[in-house]
Amino acid sequence: MRICAIVPAYNEQEHVGEVVVGIRKYLADVVMIDDGSADETARLAAEAGAKVLRHKRNRGKGAALKTAFDWAERNGFDAVIVLDADGQHDWNEIPKFIQTADREGAEIVVGDRMGHIENMPWLRKVTNQFTSWVISRMIGQQVHDTQCGYRLMRMETIGALKLKTHKYDTESEMLLLAGKRGYRIANVPIKTIYSGQKSFINPVTETLRFFRLVFRYLFVKKGLGRTKNV
Repeated sequence: MRICAIVPAYNEQEHVGEVVVGIRKYLADVVMIDDGSADETARLAAEAGAKVLRHKRNRGKGAALKTAFDWAERNGFDAVIVLDADGQHDWNEIPKFIQTADREGAEIVVGDRMGHIENMPWLRKVTNQFTSWVISRMIGQQVHDTQCGYRLMRMETIGALKLKTHKYDTESEMLLLAGKRGYRIANVPIKTIYSGQKSFINPVTETLRFFRLVFRYLFVKKGLGRTKNV
């Protein structure tokens, strides 16, 4: 597969350069989406070797991912690997995602941090467990850590998903749509890294978005096929 890395970023000048350099040990092509940052995120990413796409204002992680997916499709990539820009995803685990996709024939591979939750904040642990249970039940596949943004996705699969969301709920929507269509979703154990990074997630707002998303797809039947719109 021809694979590029996607790194959505918002005010991540402290970590983004190191992240891009680390990723490029495994993937030559890194596209960083500067989602309206007010700091030096874009400059530092470009200096580290990333292709930088910029949003003039902050539009949300989902919107940033869509911008990057469009770029990857136009440039002929077969798959993408998404990593966060804050250093919470270990780029040395990139080969594990590729190997898992090949071994299991999966269209999506999701990082699984739930085997190492000692350093995970309590609220995030409980939220991850709950949302993973709900989504797994809805799609009939076990996804251990649905809130993990470290993922491999095949471009053919992304192109078939008609995403309607624009914020953090896009990551859940991808799994719901893919699972409803019957795409294979695999899990790969990864490290849990927290080093005091500031989170931009508002737990109340994102919880409301999650429930709204669940109700939107609750009565959509599984097994609709891979070419029909949901």
